[in-house]
This record gives sequence, C-alpha cells and structure tokens, in this order.
Amino acid sequence: MRDLLYAYLSKWTSLQEDEQRAIVNQIRIEAFKKGTVLIRQGEEPAYCYFILKGCVREYAIDEAGNEVTSNFYTEEQAIAIFNHHKSDKSSPYTFICAEDSAMVVGDLDTEQDMYDKHPQLETMTRRMIEANFGQVREEFAAFLASSPEERFRTLLRRRPSLLDRVPQHQLASYLGMTPESLSRIKKRVGQGPADPRT
Repeated sequence: MRDLLYAYLSKWTSLQEDEQRAIVNQIRIEAFKKGTVLIRQGEEPAYCYFILKGCVREYAIDEAGNEVTSNFYTEEQAIAIFNHHKSDKSSPYTFICAEDSAMVVGDLDTEQDMYDKHPQLETMTRRMIEANFGQVREEFAAFLASSPEERFRTLLRRRPSLLDRVPQHQLASYLGMTPESLSRIKKRVGQGPADPRT
C-alpha cells in the first residue's frame, strides 16, 4: 500500500525520494473491514481519510428515516468534512466502508503539525481538494440537468466499476431513482438483468 502512496506523492509534488520517505513513514495507513463506519452523521469528525484501495459510501438519513446515498469514494479519493467555519462541526453524513479498504488516516488535531514539517504536503492537499471540488461541482450541475437515463449513462462512462462494487438499491439512491427504475434503464441500455443484491 505504501507503494501506492509513493506514486501519488510523485504525481502531485516535486519531493525528492528521501523527503517522500520521511512523509510516508509518518503517515498512518489502516485496513478497514466492509461495514466499518468511519464517520457517523451527527458526530464531529476527528479524522480525514484517503483511499488507497476500496470503496466508501456517503449517505444521510432523511426526515422519513430513509438512507439517501450521496456519493461513493474509491481509489485516490479523499474523505473530509469541510465545516471548520461553522459553529456546528458535526458531520451531515455517515461514511461507511462498502468494501474491505485500505486508507491513509489523518488526525485533524495534528494535521497542521504535518504541514509545518512538510510544506509541499499542504500544497499537494490543496491541489487535490481543488481538483476534487471542481469535479464535484461539475458532476452535481450535470446531475440536476439530467434525466434518470442520462445519469446512468454518465455513470457508465465515468465510474463503471460501481456497477459491480455496490448493491443496486444503493446505486439507485445515488442516481436519484428507485431500484425498479434502475433495473428498467439497465435493461434498456443493454446492461443485463437486475442485480440480485437489490
């Protein structure tokens, strides 16, 4: 797993090998079993995460008591709650491992210490956040303007692996439709029968 982290540091920074090694040796990497809750809705997060391997689902419980899936995070994506400017720092979402996963775990209390020691790490983090934020905004705007079938076709283009990685009812929630509607759309675009995990 640390090899993946070295590759990512090389992609986003100009750090020398010894500098990369110093950072990687201080970074905490943990394995998480499927079903592990990383952050619970209503609780104040103490950690942020970067996925090296695996899949994490983001969801919230709505007023009717239903789980509404708002995102899936996979390899090379970061999980963080940006609410430092708010008086209520609790998470609006629950983040749960949809697969066995391996992640970098960042302690929010000691985050600034790491940045002080390794300024390029802060630059890398900012670049990652900016790239991810831009992508999320673009995808959300497209989502609002799309029909259910267009949303599914976009998923096929951008994140086809999710079809095999998450249950259909969660995927349907993420796409803003019922599992039955998703089954019909999958058949219409030639994606085969409904997922038995529905």
